[in-house]
Amino acid sequence: MYLSITLTGAHASGLNHLLHKHPDRVHRREKNGSTATVFTPVFEPDRATVGLLLEVDPIALVRGQGAARDSFTLGQYVNDRPYAANSLLAVALRQSFSTAFAGNSTARADIVDLPLPLRFEIPALPGDSLIRELFEPLGWRVSETQIPLDPEIPAWGEAAVRRVVLEQDIVLARALSQFYVLLPVLDGAKHYWVDQSETQTLLRHGGDWLASHPRRELILRRALIHQGEYVDEAIAALDGVTDAPDAQGTPGAQTTPATGSAPGATGSAAHMTGPTASATPRISLARERRDGILARLRELPVSTVVDMGCGQGALLNVLLRDARFTRVIGADVSPSVLAQAERALGLDRMPETQRARLELVQSSLTYRDDRLAGADAMVLMEVIEHLDAERLPRLELAVFTHARPAHVLVSTPNAEYNVHYPGLATGSFRHTDHRFEWTRAEFADWAERVAAEHGYRVSYSGLGPEDPATGAPTQLATFTRIGTP
Repeated sequence: MYLSITLTGAHASGLNHLLHKHPDRVHRREKNGSTATVFTPVFEPDRATVGLLLEVDPIALVRGQGAARDSFTLGQYVNDRPYAANSLLAVALRQSFSTAFAGNSTARADIVDLPLPLRFEIPALPGDSLIRELFEPLGWRVSETQIPLDPEIPAWGEAAVRRVVLEQDIVLARALSQFYVLLPVLDGAKHYWVDQSETQTLLRHGGDWLASHPRRELILRRALIHQGEYVDEAIAALDGVTDAPDAQGTPGAQTTPATGSAPGATGSAAHMTGPTASATPRISLARERRDGILARLRELPVSTVVDMGCGQGALLNVLLRDARFTRVIGADVSPSVLAQAERALGLDRMPETQRARLELVQSSLTYRDDRLAGADAMVLMEVIEHLDAERLPRLELAVFTHARPAHVLVSTPNAEYNVHYPGLATGSFRHTDHRFEWTRAEFADWAERVAAEHGYRVSYSGLGPEDPATGAPTQLATFTRIGTP
């Protein structure tokens, strides 16, 4: 299997920096009976190409425990697994360019987030018409060439794979994530066992573009090997209807607003309002919430941030990408959830400079913890509603009296917005583990009392699409300690 990445133009020499592969060296990695070789066949001032060649031992593949083994004995040995792009190549791509996937480059930080004129070429890609259906909605220009089974025997017809060239001006990390997700989808199988962790992997790499993809359900079904439970979970998360894991690290399920349920909503943008909503791709509420809190933190003079009830690290991931946050602490009461966060964040592959800024600690919202004291900011994102109301005073003491950060950001569902969830009975909560859900007035009453008792001032904003009558689906309070600039 082979895949090449070409960059042309003024930044061509930066491709190897972004991929962290020296152009004068051949990089080899052997694992589980396969050898991945990365080399640079073209390195010119205005054009650079980096190739990834994956050589697979079919016998070693059969002896492995892959989920994509053929059901008949001979088929395990006579197949296209070593030649046609599939999950083996996707995994090799992720392992060979792990730093580029994370969007890190010290040498060429100026182009890490810059759309670049990239060209990906794959000589043998399965999928037929599905290739265009998957890549063109993402902005790729697709060129295909059919391949004969044998040029000397035309009667045999065409092969089931095609030579494909895909071109687009795109951020490299985003492009790599798209190929990592879609290569196995085109093949329709994976060489490894797919369990629940695969859902999180898929959301981590596709969460910012998969939600609005017109073939997302097909992508999810194929990527998760048609396991309905995992597919449903992924769809719920992309729709923003599954909260981040709670303070105990236990994820739950919510109900999503139906299309057009929000006043003024049209088309497929279920929670968008206004006349142009139908033309706007739907963004998950989970992402809007995370990005809104990140934007608020960027407005404040903070460099150390504690994410209390961090779950699997969705907020930690974006905080680490911003160098202004010099110390990031993720705290959760569940050791298993912290272990999941380690895997989701890729701590074993994370650059040392970035790893040094991160600390994961087991801690509770309702107990004093000296390790969390004195931070510039503490975030409680969709956490307080998972506590019994009678335990909130203990949280207030732990956060506002003992830890006493300069800023505290608290987000929680807005109960008034629940009328836009048609599957949610009146008086019911969005999440099975929510102990309460407050209206905006109830949230303000609590926040004003806490601020007055502990020496803070507080301001409010909404996260997610605003409705004139019911407000935003998530409400955010920003507490600032009196005397803090």
